Amino acid sequence: MSDPIRSIANPAISLNILADEDVGRIHTATLDLIESVGVRFPSERALDILEAHGAQVDRVTMIARVPGHTIEEFLAKAPAGYALSALDPQLDLPLDGHHSYLGTDGCGVEIVDAFSGERRTATKQDVSDIARLVDALPAIAFHWVPLSAQDCPPSTRSLHELEAIWSVSRKHVQTETVVTAREARAAIEMAAVLAGGPEALRRRPVLSIMQCSVSPLAHETGSLEAGLVAAEAGVPVGFMTMASSVSTAPATLAGTLVVGNAEVLSALALMQMARPGCPVFYAAAQTSADLRTGAYTGGGPEDFLFGAASNVLADFYRLPLSMGAYATGAKEPGWQAGVDNSFSAFMALSTGADMLLGAGLLHGSRIFSYDELLMDVEIWDILHAMFQGIDVNGETLALDAIRDVGPGGTFFAHRHTLKHMHERWQPMLMDRRPYTAWEQTRDGAREWAAARAREILASHRPEPLDGRQAAELRRIVEMQDWE
Repeated sequence: MSDPIRSIANPAISLNILADEDVGRIHTATLDLIESVGVRFPSERALDILEAHGAQVDRVTMIARVPGHTIEEFLAKAPAGYALSALDPQLDLPLDGHHSYLGTDGCGVEIVDAFSGERRTATKQDVSDIARLVDALPAIAFHWVPLSAQDCPPSTRSLHELEAIWSVSRKHVQTETVVTAREARAAIEMAAVLAGGPEALRRRPVLSIMQCSVSPLAHETGSLEAGLVAAEAGVPVGFMTMASSVSTAPATLAGTLVVGNAEVLSALALMQMARPGCPVFYAAAQTSADLRTGAYTGGGPEDFLFGAASNVLADFYRLPLSMGAYATGAKEPGWQAGVDNSFSAFMALSTGADMLLGAGLLHGSRIFSYDELLMDVEIWDILHAMFQGIDVNGETLALDAIRDVGPGGTFFAHRHTLKHMHERWQPMLMDRRPYTAWEQTRDGAREWAAARAREILASHRPEPLDGRQAAELRRIVEMQDWE
């Protein structure tokens, strides 16, 4: 029996980040950009679809200019909500606008080993171990492929990663490493084995696929064609903008939002042209380039604002959102990581984001840390408690208990306290010991997180896949390895 997913449902805290007028202006500017400047689609198949639906297509530059009304027409065909299914139906994730879920992120290339503490190149076994740990954490609702299996062939690495996760966990998988049509077909074949066939997969998608745009205003050939394969199979597909203010987008935040919005909407409209009604999602992880180096930052006030604004835009289009939230730019767990991940998650949750990504990653999604994953779960648990808000009714006002205790008394032993005390949040990692107790050991959250991760890795053994299913997944992967 799997532990219930610890989602944040119907949050009691909300944030107004963009006025309706602001959203309208961003939307109008986006449509103007797609129609007048255009977006690059380096795929003949994509260009054929766009041209058939009224776009002006330049076959030399591969830029398509799509009328704004056409973008609106096809976005309206996308379903406003659906469920991300899991191998265990109890772990299904309804994307209904009322739940927020936390996932891992990808795709790092290095890991801080849980036992040696050394930083090293990631392997397929690491992908499996992280998936096993995530399987034991109710706060982590779904998997992103957290690490690149650097010991597997590049052309089939994404399939090895999926096999590693599905072999040890029954939670939903959203992959960002399937970036060609060939990989997409094989991944969908694997998912169909687990779901019970192609039609069963269409009804219960145990896999979703995320692609990235190429800022500014472009897409990548393989990503477009992989997305089209997913759309045809009924597997949810999203496109993520990672527009970076100052470098691949304007220095202004509104301008960066317009560039990213044009990238995402142009791709999602294409998916609807190819397969009207297919499940799609908005995805975003905008940032601002570091003004000293031009490098990716992975944290800062711009990231937090972009996260909140992206959800407002996704809601405007009636689309679920998968967004970068954690994935700090810090090099190790500590003050910077705590600030980055707390603010980014708070801003995303206060606007009702559906899927938050990034738990466990450091250095801007380059390095996975078990310590950081457990510390990120603590942040989620704090937010989970905060976003319940304050329930005010006859029972919670506690007037009878207050009368019983009276002035100068204590509530420790009162029956009202015994009834409600377990509603109060308790930390797993935050240090509430007396100073003298801490002084004796001088340990804390990072050491406790590392120990907890090692404990789970040593003890948690999820129910394995059915032998026939496991063999079929292995066969599909090996066939692709041989090609």
